[in-house]
Amino acid sequence: MNLGIKLRYKYLHYFTLAILLLITACGGGEKKTEPLETPSAAVNPEEEQTKSYVLVDGSSTIFPISNTMAQNFMQDNPNIQIIVGISSSGSGLKKFCIGDTDISNASRPIKKSEIDLCRANGIEFVEIPIAFDAISIIANQYNDWSDCLTLEELKKIWQSDDAEKVTNWKQIREEFPEEPLGLYAPDTDSGTYDYFSDAVIGAAGRSRKDFQASENDNIIIQGIESDWGSLGFLGLAYYENNKDVLKLIAIDNGNGQCVEPSQETIANGTYTPLSRPLLLYINKNSLEKMPFVKAFVDFQIDVTNKEVISEVGYVPISGILQVKLKDRFKKLTTGSVFEGESAVGVRLMDKYLSEKERKKMGGS
Repeated sequence: MNLGIKLRYKYLHYFTLAILLLITACGGGEKKTEPLETPSAAVNPEEEQTKSYVLVDGSSTIFPISNTMAQNFMQDNPNIQIIVGISSSGSGLKKFCIGDTDISNASRPIKKSEIDLCRANGIEFVEIPIAFDAISIIANQYNDWSDCLTLEELKKIWQSDDAEKVTNWKQIREEFPEEPLGLYAPDTDSGTYDYFSDAVIGAAGRSRKDFQASENDNIIIQGIESDWGSLGFLGLAYYENNKDVLKLIAIDNGNGQCVEPSQETIANGTYTPLSRPLLLYINKNSLEKMPFVKAFVDFQIDVTNKEVISEVGYVPISGILQVKLKDRFKKLTTGSVFEGESAVGVRLMDKYLSEKERKKMGGS
């Protein structure tokens, strides 16, 4: 057995153990978020003769899509095992850029430092948006004083540590009660955290740090549920799966209209700037040398599977943009159209379609 295969077995073994430990640590008290699916046992070298393995890790936001797609794909392809890990965009991309995984799920574009890490390790990648999502602002279900916050109020709440701290709801708005404010959010390695701080404060990672942080969305939900004065943010699908124990806060981005995130407001662009693309990063070498990796990505971006994306609470890529992305994948076009920059306020049409193609669509 060659060294590459031995290393793959070794990684699969530790990858599986890590997932099992995560379930053991976080299983108690979970509400209604999607359960974490894991293989029943560590990989046995003899199984390589009959099974092929695709290693996926990264954003917890994309996990509901990736996990559902994997289960559906494996039903039709029982000899292919899709192992979907769940960590964060940052952690997943670190693993990806040292060659530990085939696919990395990310809820924000790959950063320049991560591109450099991939390059240093000889990792070329194909970037494919898989869906659109929104960051939902959520509070304790018994919060009866706040139905809508302005973008400026969010900035005031989450501004960096060197600014005056907001520790009470009355500091946000005079008519709010004297209620201690408890903040809950994904940890600082999360793509959701990066995107939120970039969109609200104007710089990724520059928010205050005295909030209850976790890479486990279940823990964030439990914290908000148990704290009367809580406020936090998560991907929309996690709110949708727990809406009976959480309160959704609408956002006024400065135009005087309070807008809640939904598939409709994400699609029509009215929930801005907290709508965003969700992305897959696929190792080009895996695509070229392991046909089952390509088969799984083809399955995820196939138009017939759009309903899966909608069912778990996201907005599918559609129309000419989907055609363009499928062509990009077919040609194995490498690199990121974001070039290490933010996706806040960026239209995917402007990134993936030529000016001529956009004009043909009437500028939409």
